[in-house]
Amino acid sequence: MPRVIHFDIPADDIKRAQNFYQQVFDWKFDKWDGPMEYWMIKTGDEKQPGINGGISMRLGQSGMTNTIDVPSIDEFSKKIISNGGSMIMSKTAIPGIGWFAQCRDTEGNVFGMMQQDVNAK
Repeated sequence: MPRVIHFDIPADDIKRAQNFYQQVFDWKFDKWDGPMEYWMIKTGDEKQPGINGGISMRLGQSGMTNTIDVPSIDEFSKKIISNGGSMIMSKTAIPGIGWFAQCRDTEGNVFGMMQQDVNAK
């Protein structure tokens, strides 16, 4: 069963947002070594229930976005469309990580899907 595995926080000022979440929740931030400016967020001990996330510059998003792990972006994109949802961003490679797509549900909520694939290019 697909599960939420990651969240994204859009920010107008990344340093200000990092400071807020660090001061309030004691979250830790590490720069991602990828093709875009992205900071990984560690929200707690791996033995504790919960997920980690990331923060990047706001590119039109209005709130936090959850990402759901799926075995096939293509298969789940078809399911989303056939059940009244829509695709915002089609399948896109995140090199060395996997495939990502962004969707909208029937209520207008935005979420992401991730298909793990270290060979994605």
